[in-house]
Amino acid sequence: MPQVTLPDGSKRDYKDPVTVAQIAQSIGAGLAKAALAGRVDGELVDTSYLVGSDADIAIVTERDDDGIEILRHSCAHLMAQAVQRLFPKAQVTIGPVIEDGFFYDFAFERTFTPEDLAAIERTMGVIVKENLDVERSVLARKEAIALFKEMGEDYKVEIIESIPGEEDLSFYRQGEFIDLCRGPHVPNTGKFKAFKLTNVAGAYWRGDSEKEMLQRVYGTAWASKKDLELYLERLEEAEKRDHRKLGKQLGLFHFQEEAPGMAFWHPKGWKIYQIVRDYMQKVQNENKYQEISTPQLVDFTLWEKSGHASKFSEEMFSVESDNRTYALKPMNCPCHIQVFNQGLKSYRDLPLRMAEFGSCHRYEPSGSMHGLMRVRSFVQDDGHIFCTEEQIQSEVADFMELLLAIYRDFGFDEVILRLSTRPEKRVGSDELWDKAEQALKDALIAKGLPWELVPGEGAFYGPKIEYSLKDCMGRIQQCGTIQVDFVLPERLGAQYIAEDSSRKTPVMLHRAILGSFERFIGVLIEHYSGAMPTWLAPEQVIILNITDKQSEYCLNLQETLKNKGFRVAIDLRNEKIGFKIREHTLQKVPYLLIVGDKEVESGSVAVRKRNGEDLGAQKIDDLCTRLAQDVANFGRSDNNQNS
Repeated sequence: MPQVTLPDGSKRDYKDPVTVAQIAQSIGAGLAKAALAGRVDGELVDTSYLVGSDADIAIVTERDDDGIEILRHSCAHLMAQAVQRLFPKAQVTIGPVIEDGFFYDFAFERTFTPEDLAAIERTMGVIVKENLDVERSVLARKEAIALFKEMGEDYKVEIIESIPGEEDLSFYRQGEFIDLCRGPHVPNTGKFKAFKLTNVAGAYWRGDSEKEMLQRVYGTAWASKKDLELYLERLEEAEKRDHRKLGKQLGLFHFQEEAPGMAFWHPKGWKIYQIVRDYMQKVQNENKYQEISTPQLVDFTLWEKSGHASKFSEEMFSVESDNRTYALKPMNCPCHIQVFNQGLKSYRDLPLRMAEFGSCHRYEPSGSMHGLMRVRSFVQDDGHIFCTEEQIQSEVADFMELLLAIYRDFGFDEVILRLSTRPEKRVGSDELWDKAEQALKDALIAKGLPWELVPGEGAFYGPKIEYSLKDCMGRIQQCGTIQVDFVLPERLGAQYIAEDSSRKTPVMLHRAILGSFERFIGVLIEHYSGAMPTWLAPEQVIILNITDKQSEYCLNLQETLKNKGFRVAIDLRNEKIGFKIREHTLQKVPYLLIVGDKEVESGSVAVRKRNGEDLGAQKIDDLCTRLAQDVANFGRSDNNQNS
């Protein structure tokens, strides 16, 4: 006679074992109708799950995050079923949930067209109306292999054969469609209210470029049509903000096949890059970082000593020369220790803060590269702090304060903090890990900011804090990090003379704020939709004449503003002023200065902002004051007047 405890603390007794669906029905018909799954003693289960003993029970609906995820995963199966109804020769592979949606990879003889996607979506709607029961079953491995071989599903056979162990496997069937899956799933296909297939792309089988190319069909599912519409609006907005499109439109950068994953920076884009770099350089110098530079080509033996070769070799580029193998550095850490190791260091020298804007190279599969967001050649705002165990907390606290101030300058007020603690496989004593984790916790608590604990996700060499930005569209962008490392300094022989004259190994804090310049600039472009705040804009001001008579005045004005330190362009073309205003507005120049006969006579200028706001006629000195204030505000939302 099971007794179940509900989330509100109330208890219900049942004479016989009951399913989650029956429990929901006993609570209310509305809840039974809304039930997508259940949570029994913390574990997600199907509504058909039989509860035979006392348990804590929660009914999962579309109002829960878990419910939405189950809905999306089940919708992936719905899509796969529709594909195989329309294209019986298509083989299904894997279909996981991703952020805001799902995908399924298919092997098929031709590329799916937009018309195919529309037909698949219509067929999904037909299956929803059929209201098919979704049933879980368990098969022995041999039975499962035999079943999928009979169905001609070669990829499923390969997946099953690669699963370690000999335990039975769970499957979900709806109508004629069956697939390997842990579940849980919605109880029937009638549960889907709002879904949309969004696009199709190529994807290598198991992410291996040496294997065959499959087709990845993406989709999304939501609890209501309203939620779906809002999401599609966000998608449309995201497409408008795509940094790759804006990069081309604004003449910032481009990519081409001759240098895959490596940006060609154009003058305007490189100017933004330089502004970001100069800003970071200034801030780090003010915070007592010593800037260094280390080689890009380093003998492979150093990467073997550091341990990177065994864990990272597939992502490293290497070259042969003089009967030696060199690696293009994928990161700066081992090289920074080489600088630390030059000369004897004392405890009085610690903490020692090193920074480098170091060019790094990593092999990214062609399918994973994405504009500036994921490249093969990038520059990290990399820094390493060599310190004692006792200095960890204060250094982390100081770093955090610096990082948050920098993010505010770039216009990001909402930062998500996550503390990742010791993984199962790690090096170093528990005592050392205790100290490091406590130091990071204390630093977080001292800041008084909310943070999430992520158990077991630390690096093998130490715990870490990750800092993620939330952009204007609510997307999470992981950028900054600080990691505690007990291992690398020891491996590479870093030592200092302690107060008692003994030799000790320093703790190494790996820290980054922007992550990489390339990716961060991509984030900035999308966050601002290319309309950079005045301090970041490659051209802050554009001067436009109405007729040739104002040319000399415009040239003198340009020189005046340049001498004041502003980035000024000029357009003296014999074009209508309305045409020039539209063109430079589209180029997202913050300030447009228009000069006609009246402005020349009065020694002023007509000022417009790129958002269309007309600021009227202003004296040159007043304009310079306004521009200087705008630049000084950086991108801070509380006082940023430029849009």
